[in-house]
Amino acid sequence: MKNVLYIGNKLINKRSNVSSISVLGPLFESEGFKLEYASSYDNKVIRLLDMLWACIKKREWADVVIIDTYSTWNFVYAFLVSQLCRILKLKYIPSLNGGNLPMRLIKNPKMCQSIFNSSYKLVSPSLYLKEAFEKHGFEKVYYIPNSLELDLYQYQKKEFFNINLLWVRSFSKIYNPLLAVKILKILNEEGFNVNLCMVGPDSDGSLKEVKQLANKLGVTIKFTGKLPKKEWIALAKEYNIFINTTNFDNMPVSVIEAMSLGLPVVSTNVGGIPFLIEHGKDGLIVPPNNEEAFVFAIKQLLNYPIASQTLAFNARKKVEQFDWRVIKYKWMDVLS
Repeated sequence: MKNVLYIGNKLINKRSNVSSISVLGPLFESEGFKLEYASSYDNKVIRLLDMLWACIKKREWADVVIIDTYSTWNFVYAFLVSQLCRILKLKYIPSLNGGNLPMRLIKNPKMCQSIFNSSYKLVSPSLYLKEAFEKHGFEKVYYIPNSLELDLYQYQKKEFFNINLLWVRSFSKIYNPLLAVKILKILNEEGFNVNLCMVGPDSDGSLKEVKQLANKLGVTIKFTGKLPKKEWIALAKEYNIFINTTNFDNMPVSVIEAMSLGLPVVSTNVGGIPFLIEHGKDGLIVPPNNEEAFVFAIKQLLNYPIASQTLAFNARKKVEQFDWRVIKYKWMDVLS
């Protein structure tokens, strides 16, 4: 298969992070595949119509349609696009990205069966989703981790004289950015010299809530907004601990990137995170929405710097298996 129609949220605005379609698409092109994309429209209805029209327009050209499938509003896009592909007799591959998709399997079983039973193949970037789908009877799930071009990520050995926290995600309730503010407040109250930088676009108004809570608690946070990848990678050199406060997750690229850069990660123990991070070996995982557990883990990293550097080194070695030069062969197998 050489002609790929890629359906997803290929948005270019201040409110959205870079999604799978914007990362994988160029990588496929670098391997000789011809790509067409839909859609980059901000308006949700127009975006959906553009996705459907792309399937109709490219039905004779496309060898396969890849559909980014998330658990929120995008799930509706995936359902409608998949049903059109069935009518048009187009092979389609749902790329399973939503950390809360297992709940969709429970709440919307008929829609899920319509999407996934008729798919050519299913691709999951995490063993977490692969297991969840297999438990519901979907057997043709291929595990292909989220990838990165590792040469772009220079590993840096961190020192732990101070606490310099980095948070990278879109400001959305499901990622619980308010928790980062509460963590900072406790550390300040305990007398630690702490810096916190939060990087990412505002998706649902959560940024305003975060700033209001920071003002109320009297803590100082550096907000950068959405940054190009090169800029946040450069920024990461100034920080020594990465925190992931989310309530739902799959296999977040931002966490993989932090691991590749030498930042020890403290993350909530949700979704696919336990499949990515082995607690005490290549990162620390704590219960969700628990600032005291985060603070304890951060102090452990500060108090045991050699062990923290070992965690970070182990994490880097783990994510080397996610380099595109390795992962691309798994995609070639699926698309061949």
